[in-house]
Amino acid sequence: MKHICLYFQVHQPFRLRIYRFFDIGVSHDYYHELNNRTLLQRIARKCYLPMNALLKKLIQQWGPERFSVAFAISGTALEQMEVYAPEVLESFQGLYQTGGVELIGETYAHSLASLKSRKEFERQVKKHTKTLESLFGAKPKVFRNTELVYYDEVAQWVSAMGFEAMLAEGADTLLGWRSPNYLYESAAAPLKLLLRNYKLSDDIAFRFSNRSWEAYPLTAEKFAEWISAIPSEQRLINLFMDYETFGEHQWAETGIFEFFEAWVNKMLSEERARFLTPSEVLKRHEPAAKISVPMPLSWADSERDLTAWLGNELQIDAFETLYALEPLIETVTSPALHRDWLRLQTSDHFYYMCTKFFSDGDVHKYFNPYNSPYEAYVTYMNVLSDFRERLEQEAKATQSAPHEGKVPKANA
Repeated sequence: MKHICLYFQVHQPFRLRIYRFFDIGVSHDYYHELNNRTLLQRIARKCYLPMNALLKKLIQQWGPERFSVAFAISGTALEQMEVYAPEVLESFQGLYQTGGVELIGETYAHSLASLKSRKEFERQVKKHTKTLESLFGAKPKVFRNTELVYYDEVAQWVSAMGFEAMLAEGADTLLGWRSPNYLYESAAAPLKLLLRNYKLSDDIAFRFSNRSWEAYPLTAEKFAEWISAIPSEQRLINLFMDYETFGEHQWAETGIFEFFEAWVNKMLSEERARFLTPSEVLKRHEPAAKISVPMPLSWADSERDLTAWLGNELQIDAFETLYALEPLIETVTSPALHRDWLRLQTSDHFYYMCTKFFSDGDVHKYFNPYNSPYEAYVTYMNVLSDFRERLEQEAKATQSAPHEGKVPKANA
């Protein structure tokens, strides 16, 4: 019998409005409120609410001991649910209360802080954990870094924060001849690793409605057979994907909901598999080997690297300019500034600047509010210029104001 671990990423950024040079110093309103509200409510109708209802039905039908799933829900997504679609947050809370859901820790802002600042990375992870405790009563034991970015050093940080395991991409460059269908362990820290089976995951996430795919159409019977045909010693199948796969990336008209329900029912009714959360996997499996990953890997594109976010000069300049402000943010206490600091770190801002496949209509254009990567870059840098001015003014005011004790000093 196979053990299938289903993990879904739930994330939405606070998208920026077109912010021009002449707005700098005049307007501090950075976000496209209408766009963010409209998209969140649309995704709620098409994906979150119907898929939550389906998962709840399956958990109640089979029991959480046979069917359970895992989610990582970013802090920015949770904020938008609270403001734009509170019924969605209530739906996720109700789903969690079934006992068939594990919530996974991550960076609050779905950021790339792990590539630049351990201090900021840990701040965001702690903030996300507190948010999950507040909204769900959950304390995560397993961690998922933004876009499955993983390497040895971040494994050490995550382990030191008390997490037991981490999700990562089962990239060929990492595994070589080995299979992702085992539990592994970091060679750098006492941290278990669940590696994504990207071929099977992407069959659902990207190829399901592709009529030019040689395996089209993907049926529940066909997918069940593929999984059952995996050698018996390879018992663990990790299927990780964006939650928006269901109903948004793959529209309801494609049959994605019917496929998923029929596939789960087939695997369970024929006792071919049991669906486990990551924490349940840790109880039932022992690591097959230790793995060392000196350079960062992600689940993006065929390269499985960082080039979707940091692959050109525009992205690198924006990224470096942003994190150069970290010493300043540590000297101020303004809630508005700290809110914007978090939202401006969201990885999507750099994703929109990607030039690799923009002309090919790749997924980099999905939910992209800009006409070009250059427009994304100019908008973002204009916002950063205004944000820096506000930071400098607040820091100066803080240093000159009467106070008790010492003002925290910026890092060198």
